[in-house]
Amino acid sequence: MARLADYFVLVAFGPHPRGSGEGQGQILQRFPEKDWEDNPFPQGIELFCQPSGWQLCPERNPPTFFVAVLTDINSERHYCACLTFWEPAEPTQEAVCTEDAPEREEEVDEGGPVRLSPAAPGPPGQLFAPKTLVLVSRLDHAEVFRNSLGLIYTIHVEGLNVGLENVIGNLLTCIIPLAGGSQRTISLGAGDRQVIQTPLADSLPISRCSVALLFRQLGITNVLSLFCAALTEHKVLFLSRSYQRLSDACRGLLALLFPLRYSFTYVPILPAQLLEVLSTPTPFIIGVNAAFQAETQELLDVIIADLDGGTVTVPECVHIPSLPEPLQSQTHSVLSMVLDPDLELADLAFPPPTTSTSSLKMQDKELRAVFLRLFAQLLQGYRWCLHMVRIHPEPVIRFHKAAFLGQRGLVEDDFLMKVLEGMAFAGFVSERGVPYRPTDLFDELVAHEVARMRADENHPQRVLRHVKELAEQLYKNENPYPAVAMHKVQRPGEASHLQRVPRPFPRLDEGMVQWIVDQATAKMQGAPPAVKAERRTTVPSGPPMTAILERSSGLHGNSARRLEVVRNCISYVFEGKMLEAKKLLPAVLRALKGRAARRCLAQELHLHVQQNRAVLDHQQFDFVVRMMNCCLQDCTSLDEHGIAAALLPLVTAFCRKLSPGVTQFAYSCVQEHVVWSTPQFWEAMFYGDVQTHIRALYLEPAEDRDPSQLGEASAQDERSALDVASEQRRLWPTLSREKQQELVQKEESTVFSQAIHYANRMSYLLLPLDSSKSRLLRERAGLGDLESASNSLVTNSMAGSVAESYDTESGFEDAETCDVAGAVVRFINRFVDKVCTESGVTSDHLKGLHVMVPDIVQMHIETLEAVHRESKRLPPIQKPKLLRPRLLPGEECVLDGLRVYLLPDGREEGAGGSGGGPALLPAEGAIFLTTYRVIFTGMPADPLVGEQVVVRSFPVAALTKEKRISVQTPVDQLLQDGLQLRSCTFQLLKMAFDEEVGSDSAELFRKQLHKLRYPPDVRGTFAFALGSAHTPGRPARTTKDKGPSFRTLSRNLVKNAKKTIGRQYITRKKYNPPSWEHRGQPPPEDQEDEISVSEELEPSTLTPSSALKPSDRMTMNSLVERACCRDYQRLGLGTLSSSLSRAKSEPFRISPVNRMYAICRSYPGLLIVPQSVQDNALQRVSRCYRQNRFPVVCWRSGRSKAVLLRSGGLHSKGVVGLFKAQNAPSPAPALPLGQSQADSSSLEQEKYLQAVVSSMPRYADASGRNTLSGFSSAHMGSHVPSPRARVTTLSNPMAASASRRTAPRGKWGSVRASGRSGGLGADVGSRLAGRDMLSSPQANGAPPDPGFLRPHRAALYIIGDKAQLKGVRPDPLQQWELVPIEVFEARQVKASFKKLLKACVPGCPAAEPGPASFLRSLEDSEWLIQIHKLLQVSVLVVELLDSGSSVLVSLEDGWDITTQVVSLVQLLSDPFYRTLEGFRLLVEKEWLSFGHRFSHRGAHTLAGQSSGFTPVFLQFLDCVHQVHLQFPMEFEFSPFYLKFLGYHHASCRFQTFLLDSDYERIELGLLYEEKGERRGQQACRSLWEYVDRLSKRTPMFYNYMYAPEDTEVLRPYSNVSNLKVWDFYTEETLAEGPPYDWELAQGPPEPPEEERPDGGAPQSRRRVVWPCYDSRPRAQPDAISRLLEELQRLETELGRPPERWKDTWDRVKAAQRLEGRPDGRGIPSSLLVSSVPHHRRSLGVYLQEGPVGSTLSLSLDSDQSSSSTASGSRQAARRSTSTLYSQFQTAESENRSYEGTLYKKGAFMKPWKARWFVLDKTKHQLRYYDHRVDTECKGVIDLAEVEAVAPGTPTMGAPKTVDEKAFFDVKTTRRVYNFCAQDVPSAQQWVDQIQSCLSDA
Repeated sequence: MARLADYFVLVAFGPHPRGSGEGQGQILQRFPEKDWEDNPFPQGIELFCQPSGWQLCPERNPPTFFVAVLTDINSERHYCACLTFWEPAEPTQEAVCTEDAPEREEEVDEGGPVRLSPAAPGPPGQLFAPKTLVLVSRLDHAEVFRNSLGLIYTIHVEGLNVGLENVIGNLLTCIIPLAGGSQRTISLGAGDRQVIQTPLADSLPISRCSVALLFRQLGITNVLSLFCAALTEHKVLFLSRSYQRLSDACRGLLALLFPLRYSFTYVPILPAQLLEVLSTPTPFIIGVNAAFQAETQELLDVIIADLDGGTVTVPECVHIPSLPEPLQSQTHSVLSMVLDPDLELADLAFPPPTTSTSSLKMQDKELRAVFLRLFAQLLQGYRWCLHMVRIHPEPVIRFHKAAFLGQRGLVEDDFLMKVLEGMAFAGFVSERGVPYRPTDLFDELVAHEVARMRADENHPQRVLRHVKELAEQLYKNENPYPAVAMHKVQRPGEASHLQRVPRPFPRLDEGMVQWIVDQATAKMQGAPPAVKAERRTTVPSGPPMTAILERSSGLHGNSARRLEVVRNCISYVFEGKMLEAKKLLPAVLRALKGRAARRCLAQELHLHVQQNRAVLDHQQFDFVVRMMNCCLQDCTSLDEHGIAAALLPLVTAFCRKLSPGVTQFAYSCVQEHVVWSTPQFWEAMFYGDVQTHIRALYLEPAEDRDPSQLGEASAQDERSALDVASEQRRLWPTLSREKQQELVQKEESTVFSQAIHYANRMSYLLLPLDSSKSRLLRERAGLGDLESASNSLVTNSMAGSVAESYDTESGFEDAETCDVAGAVVRFINRFVDKVCTESGVTSDHLKGLHVMVPDIVQMHIETLEAVHRESKRLPPIQKPKLLRPRLLPGEECVLDGLRVYLLPDGREEGAGGSGGGPALLPAEGAIFLTTYRVIFTGMPADPLVGEQVVVRSFPVAALTKEKRISVQTPVDQLLQDGLQLRSCTFQLLKMAFDEEVGSDSAELFRKQLHKLRYPPDVRGTFAFALGSAHTPGRPARTTKDKGPSFRTLSRNLVKNAKKTIGRQYITRKKYNPPSWEHRGQPPPEDQEDEISVSEELEPSTLTPSSALKPSDRMTMNSLVERACCRDYQRLGLGTLSSSLSRAKSEPFRISPVNRMYAICRSYPGLLIVPQSVQDNALQRVSRCYRQNRFPVVCWRSGRSKAVLLRSGGLHSKGVVGLFKAQNAPSPAPALPLGQSQADSSSLEQEKYLQAVVSSMPRYADASGRNTLSGFSSAHMGSHVPSPRARVTTLSNPMAASASRRTAPRGKWGSVRASGRSGGLGADVGSRLAGRDMLSSPQANGAPPDPGFLRPHRAALYIIGDKAQLKGVRPDPLQQWELVPIEVFEARQVKASFKKLLKACVPGCPAAEPGPASFLRSLEDSEWLIQIHKLLQVSVLVVELLDSGSSVLVSLEDGWDITTQVVSLVQLLSDPFYRTLEGFRLLVEKEWLSFGHRFSHRGAHTLAGQSSGFTPVFLQFLDCVHQVHLQFPMEFEFSPFYLKFLGYHHASCRFQTFLLDSDYERIELGLLYEEKGERRGQQACRSLWEYVDRLSKRTPMFYNYMYAPEDTEVLRPYSNVSNLKVWDFYTEETLAEGPPYDWELAQGPPEPPEEERPDGGAPQSRRRVVWPCYDSRPRAQPDAISRLLEELQRLETELGRPPERWKDTWDRVKAAQRLEGRPDGRGIPSSLLVSSVPHHRRSLGVYLQEGPVGSTLSLSLDSDQSSSSTASGSRQAARRSTSTLYSQFQTAESENRSYEGTLYKKGAFMKPWKARWFVLDKTKHQLRYYDHRVDTECKGVIDLAEVEAVAPGTPTMGAPKTVDEKAFFDVKTTRRVYNFCAQDVPSAQQWVDQIQSCLSDA
């Protein structure tokens, strides 16, 4: 029973003490005047009566009512019901406000805090003061309070004839029951009657309609997030203009939290004066009037719910974890079913007539029922995780959080983790954990209804039914007697507050009220207490818990088979069958990743322990320890699956005898796990054990068990510890005092003894075996930081520090023993303090424990010292023998094998990852360091994989990163030092050194590796050291020179070069390749160049004189033999002789001006320059360019005669300065006398460019103009020209035919034509810059529009770096045009390559396995974007060259990106470079001769170490590989050839790719071998020589699909979507290492099939081919290689001299070409019919005639674009025939009037070829194909264009055997076609057929 009201208070407006305008509340009267003993008067009521502040008001407002809540110091809530009414202010009150009355009124006008309502103003200037009646109660009966206060007000206003004192006295003396569902009628003595119903259960909250209102105001999602916020201890603030709404919202939110109680600050209505409370650091739920919204704006971490606006604002810094799925979505859907039942029916065609909606009160209960179910699902089975630590005198209960999370499968769940850590849950455990107490609805639900909820999950209607049932119970709890609610309370009349001005509220007679109260109190004391006895019962535990979501544990779903393997292995170990156990061990270690297997292991090991001890022999001990370590390594610090808990008794049980009296226990070998240093783990273990022992105390002796088995027994025993405790609590009151004392003492000593036991256990697991050097750095992180770590879980940062401390070997090396001991003692003491105080151990016992702990630790350290000493003497385990690697000739071992474990890295394949397959890694073996490679050879550690040899190696020179790591060895899980070596050949060695390898050996290995990787000088690299016995660094032995050899000549050459180097080399501070003496250190920055320079230039060296000195002549001869010279002659760019005799006919000449490398050291000796330019002018031109790399010609198009030039970027004073000069009147202004040298050199440069332009035949006159802009738009395939890309038509009719003649015959590189429009910008500038279409070209710095693309096509395009060409103003008189593009720099290539390496060869497994993470990291590397840019620029240059404009590529220093672009352009434009010989020539010419800095970019020496590896050449090879993929039939070399070059350009095995220029190669005597010295059987030093030798023996570099087309220009697609990752980056062969060193890769020959000695059948030759282990091309060669091998084998068997494979192959090809004869209709051998999709051939780009004039528009030759191209053009006809007809048909089904083979003469300078011709009378065409079964038409002769068919004559190259009369010509309007039939009759037949076809037309 309790008082309905404790105090009645009258509060009125009073002046503020400091005289400010605000008033303040004054308590006029309070009853009773003295405080109740059990309930003192709450402070601060006057603030809460008027939360917005006390203010006078100009008019009389209607009375208001609300309930505020105050919380006292004991966290008791007091409900203050406040009824406020207004009375005319007294003069004193008015006087207070006179001075600020005007302000007050303004405030009112502006809608300030005073609320205006239908109010009547009093007399002018009359003000009204508020007065408040307050009831203070501990009960929440808001309606009763409203009625009671209303009654008092009514009596006052209406002037009823009732004494107010009586009413108040009755109110204060009214006693009502707290709970139990009783009904009490009360009357206050004014003729009123109220019925008070008490709830059935006190524990369930009363919500009335507040929850339903909250949902109506905020909506489902918002309320759910508020619910989660309140549960996870965030700050929640409600805003509303209504105080009643605020109270209701807060009450509703609290009702939802049931069964958890909110234990933080709870203020539903916060007064304005206390707003600073909102910045408190603790969580809260507070309501504030919306008028103060502005003050809440700056709160950063408060979630604000605006009830009036229906919004919830969560600040950015606050993260509210949501409910775990599937509960979140289930709750959401049930809530919407309750709140909006029509939602389900909204889509029905025939909705039911009406749906009955619940009343608001009922809906409120339904919503609460949903949350009650949610809690039951969340906390289901919580009672199984309670630990009873004490039963008497009071229950002490702990909750095992980790076990709960582990069994629910919610360890990672943020929400539940936070809830379990929160205060509310701690309260829940102490309140609801008690085993013997009254139960309520929640207890029933969580114990008995969980199964039903599980079953109903997928049946919404059943869920709804359950919710309704629960809602009924909740409703009944609040309204036990719904029928009887007969209230009768007087109310004031309508608007009575306005009608008359009553007298002020009277002062009441305190004495009278007090007398009534006293009387009632006296009466109460006489009456017997009406205590209704609570029904206490044992709380049901419910079913054991299940996971919230049945998650399959991925790969390790533990099948019974796995558990069987674990059991078998353990039984083998204990039966001593070690071999069997060893076989099973790897499988067991794999199985132990799964939870069930770990549990199974613990149970099985338990069975082998007798009397707490199990002595094993050494091998058994090792096995057991390994399995335990494997179990523990996946345990988190929480041990949520109880694995560490199960193993804890075992690690102190298993032991081995080391020597008499010295025993080593398993715990000394399993300390390396984070779980042991986690206090939460030890606490949970301790409480679990205490519970077991306490339970044993009270069990009947008959039930008592051996305590060691109690853990096991409790599960089967019917009575759990909670049941026992419940029984004991029930009996407790009946026991005698002595008996009670005895039980308390027994329990206390049980806890105490367990504490001693645990102090021992902890010292076992925390003290390292070798305490002298604290190997357990982890403990430091663990033990040291735990002073700060509170009871909460180890925070992430701490877990992080635990993990990092393995790596960071900070200053713990020299820690003293006592330090370790001290840390352990502190850790144990903290633990003991915490658990003993929590479980009520007496202080004396606790002191005793503190004294004991240091002794325990010290004693244990002493025993460990003996164990450590003895364990060192154990015989070492037998290790497998080391496998020696095979070495190349000349390769020597530097360091013999160090034993290591090769560990798996991030690549899944080797470790038997997602693809399955054997776990080849980890492997144990040795690491060898040779002069050439780092090699690992070994065997897989998993014996099931068998005796496979694992080899991983890479060249020392390719090493890019070496880092020390600290790793667990795979065998015994110990921490070992390791190394991770990464190489640019895409290999990674991650290895852990064996224990036997001392740290000094490992250090020596690192030093030697470093020394070999960065020799001081290039002579130290393997390619130089090879074959000579000298050690790196010492000069080579010199041979006696016979005559002036090439060596001396090279030296003279260098001397001359040094003489001729001019002044410019001194003043320039940029990179110059340093001379040999200085190679060791980086290039000097500030000193002058060290080469001594003679003052004046020798004229003889600059102008070619006919009298060359003899040595120079020899130089010239050798220069002529160089690759570039051969290529220049092939291209017709002049021969040396012609250039010396100055033949004027050729536009270009070969100039020997740089033969002494005087003008430019990084250029070759012979250069192609325009005929008209004098050699001495070149010196001046070169000054305008970086590194003196002036523009020289490197290629000329055979058809359009356009030339490709390359140079370095411009100096600022070069062309750019020239273009910037606004006033240049003519292209070559006369030089004023005083003009500076700089200007003259720019003029020279301009003249030079002019000379280049004029030496191009088409542009000698300026008539044939064309546009570049139309070109770009069509290039993209966007057939509607964009506004930027203007298409200008040609004005010159002559040019139209010219453009037709030069139509580029080429093809696009992809099947999808539409793919081109992707990433290309709309105009050339932006397109080249690689920007997307989205950005406007102007914005990111494309040249200004008007002058950018002039209406004619320039003769020369200069492709330059955008940064250099900023602000250039093109001059309309010039014939060249600048195309600024954005290029990436070398450092970006370097950075991108680093990321690519990490993506393709990750160091550790990805967080989320699968292709996504690889693709993401690949995208981050931006490697493919760079490839895309290179291809894009190259295709543009190809287009320009093909349309007849010359191009100068002038980027960066002219040796990186320039080289890439120039080489790609030549490869795409000229089929010669796509042959083996041509590609070699291209690399020698553009990369080697033109000075790409291989040594610098490859960081070959110590000097380059800082710059790092920058794979510019590799990037070029990748581009070639992309083109190769798109055009597989155009390249003579195979993809393997590219990989081979990619590997060896970095390997330093050959001298080919060493040094930075020809000059340096000459200086070292590399370039010209001495003729006299014929090398014997010496290893190849040149890569090309090696390739030649190999190609003779094997076709590995040859591409069988090579079937090139004439005059093919390739235009590959460059969009990133069309690019593929090169498999060079990702593939590996573990059987033999990289396959690029042919001598090593050829494994031992396989033994031939033969009879087995035992007479059995011959063994099968079939074998398993493992990906990533075997070389697939070797194991399964392609058909052609196979046939060639077969031929070779047969030849040797037959004793014939073997023929070269190439001859055989060529013969077969020739025979195949002649096979398709008209008479023999058999299908020819399809050996060469490639499997390339056939329409790949026809995709081309044509320059097409438009209907009006002609525009240069490029269309993709495929049906997608057919609609938009000009249909009148001939190509369109050809296109339509080739694609539209034959795309989906075979060649047979077409219209073929006549067909057969004819030889056709190709275009100008092309050979005769046999083709299959088809005469088609229907389409009026003569079509030709490669051969009969070809579906792809190669060309069409339209018969409409044929003018005559005449007999022909054999021309050069015609088939020899054919009669002259078999030749005939077909003349068309365009050209004459020459044909030759196989004999005369068939020729006649063809002529007749064509003639008849023509006459038909």
